[in-house]
Amino acid sequence: MIKIENLKKVFRTEEVETVALNVESLQVTESEFIAIMGPSGCGKSTLLNILGLLDNPTSGSYRLAGQEIGHLKERDRTLARKGQIGFVFQSFNLIEEMSVFENVELPLVYMKINRAERKRRVEETLRQMNIGHRAGHFPNQLSGGQQQRVAIARAVIANPRLILADEPTGNLDSKNGQDVMELLTELNKDGTTIVMVTHSQHDAAFANRIVNLFDGQIVAEVQSKM
Repeated sequence: MIKIENLKKVFRTEEVETVALNVESLQVTESEFIAIMGPSGCGKSTLLNILGLLDNPTSGSYRLAGQEIGHLKERDRTLARKGQIGFVFQSFNLIEEMSVFENVELPLVYMKINRAERKRRVEETLRQMNIGHRAGHFPNQLSGGQQQRVAIARAVIANPRLILADEPTGNLDSKNGQDVMELLTELNKDGTTIVMVTHSQHDAAFANRIVNLFDGQIVAEVQSKM
């Protein structure tokens, strides 16, 4: 599903050139669950931003589902993401002024899905995430675990083929973190490809494969025992 070759991201100022990412090769197959690990500043978030089409690489190739998309213009990146890539963030990134229902519905609004279909899909997804009883509440009325469930519901509402998760349990206690990892595992079993950045060995064990980054380069890949 994902194929990266000679991917490099360089940040430049007038005085300094920093190579944030230099990945010779990385492939992620359909329905795989991989965890990306490494110390702070090793390039994990840079890689995730490129995979999510939030940024372009300086050079190299990024193919998603057979299509070269690494060097698209911003407008084309937005179109390529729509309905194909879902995001789950450590900080949830919910819109405080919107209800749970409205937050989850938002991607479908952008996709111009009709109101009746939006209602059906949001209610079904919230039920799957065990958060349907909070549909009318606002993010600040929810616990951290509930907010992350809403964020996952929003990420999957458009049935994306790929979910990118950036430290999805980072702001949660161990019980809620475990629940979130089990939710991601179920989504993966249903066929969704997941790429997750994490510092947690516990969370990484849920993945099929662990990719270790150091100084922007892949230094090891191991199959998870879980």
